[in-house]
Amino acid sequence: MGISTVLFISILFISLILTMVGLGGGLVFSPLFIIMGFAKSQAASASLFLNLVAASSAAYTYSRKNMVDFSLSIPLIISSAMAAPVGSYFNVRIDLKPFLILLAIVLALAGCRMLISPPASVEPGTMGPSKKIIGGTIIGTIIGLMSGLLGIGGGVFVVPLLIYALKTPTKIAAASSTFIVCFSSLTGFLGYASMADIDWLFILPAAVASFAGGQAGARLMSKGLKGKSIRVIFSIILFLLCIKLIYQSCFL
Repeated sequence: MGISTVLFISILFISLILTMVGLGGGLVFSPLFIIMGFAKSQAASASLFLNLVAASSAAYTYSRKNMVDFSLSIPLIISSAMAAPVGSYFNVRIDLKPFLILLAIVLALAGCRMLISPPASVEPGTMGPSKKIIGGTIIGTIIGLMSGLLGIGGGVFVVPLLIYALKTPTKIAAASSTFIVCFSSLTGFLGYASMADIDWLFILPAAVASFAGGQAGARLMSKGLKGKSIRVIFSIILFLLCIKLIYQSCFL
């Protein structure tokens, strides 16, 4: 399957906008590809690869600006990276209807989450290092499973969990999220690559657009661009995708 100009531009725009709020692009890519007629494993694997490219692009920019908390990220990276291939394994073994319904539920939750602006600051946390490691490992495992299964990356849930559960400053949480989802996206994609053929003719040109969008989004976010209106627009898009997936599942 080739990549049209319209789809190329859409991938760039999605990566740009979602990277600005620490989400990469997998949240939209996976349901978009499903609606376009991709098989669920193809949609998830392509989404994870593009999410990997966008997130890696953004994480590099954030790390150079000292916005990534590497010590906090490590437990989440290890656990999510280990869990993502397990999610990939389950993807190819579940029916399409429950997959669509689960993806629709996640999109609805993500849409609601994006309507809630993160706090400008959080109270300093009193959680000790061991509890942070345990909490990060649990969060990472859940995110990794969902990432691999649905092809969404997981950033939409990593960011609020870092902010509210681990008391991480908002910008650091968004920047660290892009670094974390790089690894779950990579191992999840490798899980799919080990089980099925990958459509490189589609993925590689799309990855160029995803990389460019990730770079642009990271640079805009690091300069302090406000994202309230962007969140509202994308929450509406997520709700529309959710409705479309539910409608599609009704005719299976």
